[in-house]
Amino acid sequence: MEQLKNWIIENPTIFSVVKYILLVVFVLILIQLIRRLLRKKVTDTVARYKSQKSIEIIGYVILIFLSFSYFTGNIKDFTLAIGIFTAGIAFTLQELILSIAGSLYIFIVKVYKPGDRIEINGIKGDVIDVDSIYTTMMEIGQWVSSDNYSGSIVKLSNAFVFKEYYIYNYSQNFPFIWDEFNLPIKYGSDVELTKSIVIKIASEILSEYTSKSKAQWKEVVNKYYIEDAIVDPTLAITLTDNWIQFNLRYIVDYKKRRQIKHVLNDKIHKELEKTKGKVTLASTTLELIEIPEIKVNLNKNDSL
Repeated sequence: MEQLKNWIIENPTIFSVVKYILLVVFVLILIQLIRRLLRKKVTDTVARYKSQKSIEIIGYVILIFLSFSYFTGNIKDFTLAIGIFTAGIAFTLQELILSIAGSLYIFIVKVYKPGDRIEINGIKGDVIDVDSIYTTMMEIGQWVSSDNYSGSIVKLSNAFVFKEYYIYNYSQNFPFIWDEFNLPIKYGSDVELTKSIVIKIASEILSEYTSKSKAQWKEVVNKYYIEDAIVDPTLAITLTDNWIQFNLRYIVDYKKRRQIKHVLNDKIHKELEKTKGKVTLASTTLELIEIPEIKVNLNKNDSL
């Protein structure tokens, strides 16, 4: 015991560093233990995620506070220490500082949150985590068609919020999007019957999304400087060289766009088949013009 005391007296700097490391390790272990406890006790996914993130942030703040107060030796010097520390690392850790500032900006301004579907710099996906440095996304699209997950998990530095010109958020405030598809109908078909079939099916399938979106769209109109919009399914007709084009425009949940488009196409196709030829789907046709027959008469005498 005497030897340990003598060693501490002879090596105060080393002892101070070891004591600081043990303090940091203790705080980190405490954070992890509390996070595990919350993971087991809290059943709600959103509440569990937010509580774990809160504990993590509080723990890091405590570590920073303890670090400055430990090495300065006086809480009153905390502000001065922060200034010196910031000046020393500002140049070498620009990206890290921007990332941390970006995470605060994302949290305070509510640019997006876990669960939102966003697009940044051509990368589209669902946000699955936002920490103090990175935003983690489950990517959609790329080599997979439509809005399906590609299976890739993308990590982006939070510093991008100060560098990118745009961030698309498909779910914040108004979790619905407008979608459309074209239906080519052959000339000579019953146009009025086609219109009634398409509108009837669209109204039945999309009634839930239409009613929910109307209430939320009113909130958007009241909050932002934006004109009112039609959220009911609409149908527009265009005459082309080959067919009558029916354009159906409708509103749908941003996560169910592909599924709803499939249901609409399938039911409309089945109903059109029941018309027994009154309505016929058109397709691109090519007319080949017959090449005139060329007769070549070779006479041996003429060649001489």
